[in-house]
Amino acid sequence: MKTIGLLGGMSWESTAQYYSYINTMVKERLGGLHSAEMVLVSIDFAPLETMQAAGDWDSAGRLLAGKAAQAQAAGADFLVLATNTMHKVAPAIEAAITIPLLHIADATAVKIRSEQDSPCVGLLGTRFTMEQEFYAGRLHAMHGIEVLTPPAEDREIVHRIIYEELILGSVKEDSRAEYVRITQDFAERGAVGVILGCTEIGMLLRPGDLAVPLYDTTRIHAKAAVDEALS
Repeated sequence: MKTIGLLGGMSWESTAQYYSYINTMVKERLGGLHSAEMVLVSIDFAPLETMQAAGDWDSAGRLLAGKAAQAQAAGADFLVLATNTMHKVAPAIEAAITIPLLHIADATAVKIRSEQDSPCVGLLGTRFTMEQEFYAGRLHAMHGIEVLTPPAEDREIVHRIIYEELILGSVKEDSRAEYVRITQDFAERGAVGVILGCTEIGMLLRPGDLAVPLYDTTRIHAKAAVDEALS
């Protein structure tokens, strides 16, 4: 079994889910008392969130690159960055390590492509993920997936709920209703599925909430990590 390097804390709420999902999947596949070989490096999210808000992605990249190097030095065979948004600085991380980075957008694209012939999907996430090209642009350029995002006012609602509620572990029914409303608009615009492109959104939206498939990036990424670890 390969050792998974899990770079987390962004937020710890979703990192805890990663840890649970990965170990559950390893147990299901290998049986008995098996669990994952894993190195976990978890950061304090508050300073990083300040860098995000200030648009200081260079500092954020240096911070995570250093933490990724710690995971490699501790014995990780490959790296899983347990967040969607911070894949914006994936190039800085990859430059600091010699082990592979298992990119969350690529894992999600493989899942979508396995189910959809001509994929057009909606994307929910932080404002950074929805508005910048590092995520949707990669899905389109590398995987041929068309990506829809909500209008500006709804993007602000999605972003606020992530940072003011989900990252703090708060799950509210009125916020679920807002997300359902926003995602229903995707279906009307032709989307055949919705990417939960923030690792906390799976705490809020459930598969039965929509008529189209939900692509929970936390579960998808965790499964890709297990696939790689057991390959």
